[in-house]
Amino acid sequence: MRDATEGGTVELVAEFTALPGHEDEVEALLADLAVAVRAEPGCLVFDSYAVTAPPPVAEEAAAPAPDGRRFVVVESYRDTEAFEAHLGQPHGAVFNAALGPLIAEPTGSVLRFLRPVR
Repeated sequence: MRDATEGGTVELVAEFTALPGHEDEVEALLADLAVAVRAEPGCLVFDSYAVTAPPPVAEEAAAPAPDGRRFVVVESYRDTEAFEAHLGQPHGAVFNAALGPLIAEPTGSVLRFLRPVR
């Protein structure tokens, strides 16, 4: 288990890449999961994003638009116990089982645990 930050919270980012043609399915799965996770008593933040092209900067041409296949989920839990409870929720297992065949990462989403920079 990851240590909580000094404030006691557990902060992380999950990232994964939808296989071509499965972007809409992944978005729908994330939308359903968000409702369930946000209802967990220890969840402070659960926000999901599809990566997009940056906006054009003064007279520079915009970077080519990505195909919308990369997803990032920002999560925050009250403490280690809340995060452990989150991991034990059945909706997480259902989501991960459905997501697995739809993404490029062979072992599932890549988790990056965070700590505040002071």
